[in-house]
Amino acid sequence: MLNLRLIIETKKLIEPYIYETPLSLSTTLSNNKRSIYFKNEGLQPSRSFKMRGAFSKLLRLTKEEKNRGIVAISSGNHGVAVSYAAHKLGISNVLIFVPENTPLTKKQKITYYGAKLVVKGKTYDEAHDIGMSYVRKQQKIYIDAYDKDCIVYAGQGTAGLEMIYQNPNIDTILVPIGGGGLIAGIATAAKGINPHVRVIGVQTEACPAMKAAIDDKVLYSKYPSEDSICEALIGGIGELAYRLSDRLIDDVLVVKENTIKKAIKHMVIEEKIIVEASSCVVVAALFDYPEYDFGRETALILSGNNIDVKLLKESLS
Repeated sequence: MLNLRLIIETKKLIEPYIYETPLSLSTTLSNNKRSIYFKNEGLQPSRSFKMRGAFSKLLRLTKEEKNRGIVAISSGNHGVAVSYAAHKLGISNVLIFVPENTPLTKKQKITYYGAKLVVKGKTYDEAHDIGMSYVRKQQKIYIDAYDKDCIVYAGQGTAGLEMIYQNPNIDTILVPIGGGGLIAGIATAAKGINPHVRVIGVQTEACPAMKAAIDDKVLYSKYPSEDSICEALIGGIGELAYRLSDRLIDDVLVVKENTIKKAIKHMVIEEKIIVEASSCVVVAALFDYPEYDFGRETALILSGNNIDVKLLKESLS
C-alpha cells in the first residue's frame, strides 16, 4: 500500500544514491501575495525525478530477478533513470523500449549508462504495447514507470517528503502530470504530513488525460494526443494514480503549448535554469491562470531538464 510510512522507509533506502534537491525561492515569480519555490529534480544525476522510483524498485529486487533481466518502457526520463540506477547497482541485463519521438539526448543517455535501447512505436502508448508483449513472452522483470507499482510511486514521493521538511509552510504544490506516479507519490507524502496542503496537477492541452479521467470518472490507460513538445506527458495515466486521484489531487490545470515555450524561455533568461518542456507546464500554469489562487507558499516541481537542444533554441528565439 502506498502510504507515508512506505515513503519514509524508501527515503532511507535510496538516500545513498539520491541527491536531496534544494527548495529555492524564485524572485522573478514571487510577489507580495505569494512566494514561489522550485524543487528542481533536474539536478539529479539522471537529470530527472525518475531515478527516485528506479532506485526504490531496483534496490528491492532479488538476485534471481536481477539475473533474469529487467525491462523498462519509457518516453525517455524513466529509461535514463533505470539505466543509470542499474549501472550503479551492477545490473547489466537491461533493455529499454522508447517511442520514436523520444529526444535524442535521452536516447544517448540511456545507452551511455549501459542499457540496450529499442526504439519502437510512434507514440508512448504504442511503445508500451510492444514492450509489454516482449516482457510477457520473455518473462523479464518489468520496471513500471507509473501504472500500479506502489514501490515506484513511493520513490517518487520522497521528493514531496523532502519538500515539506525543507519548508513546513508550503500550502500548495504544483506537479506535472504524465502517467500520474509523481503527483500521487508527492501528494501521499505531503498530505500525510499536512492534510491541508493542496496538490494541483498540470497537463498540456495536447494530452489532458488525467483531467479527462477525473471529469469522466473513467481510467484512460491510453489517451489520444495532439503533437506536443511535452513528450514525457503524452499517453494514458496509471491505474494506481487514477484510483488515488479523488483523495490526493485537488485540481488539474491544462496549459497551452505556446505558453509552455514561453515558460522555457522565462526559466532560461530570468531564472538561469534549463528545464525541459514537460517540467515547464507548472511555470506555464502561473502564466495561463493569473487569477487562480495558488496559495501563499507555493512549490513547483521541476521534474527534469533533459530538454531537446532544437526545442531549447526555438523557445529562446
